[in-house]
Amino acid sequence: MKVVELAEKFGLEIFSGNVGLQKEISGGYVSDLLSDVMGFALENQVWITLQTHQNVIAIASLKDLAAVIIVKGLQPDPETVKHSEEEGIPLLGTDMETFEIAGKIYKEFEI
Repeated sequence: MKVVELAEKFGLEIFSGNVGLQKEISGGYVSDLLSDVMGFALENQVWITLQTHQNVIAIASLKDLAAVIIVKGLQPDPETVKHSEEEGIPLLGTDMETFEIAGKIYKEFEI
């Protein structure tokens, strides 16, 4: 599944990073601890978090993640949006809680 397909299927808001919307997603990772994501997230996963600061995009870029989803209707900082555009990493948003969006995405990749 591509990032754009995921966004459409679950009604995710696209804040920035449109250039990366055609990236293929291999699965998901959920954490609000940056060091945890650095240590364990895998390439092409979509990262679900409530963090909104620009370091989120730095970690997503370092790990070659497909996209970042911000939960609970939180809005990214302007610097985060700018960094997302520079790195080409889609920054998405949802009003859903982490548990809900993670469960929906998990079902898409369940084998």
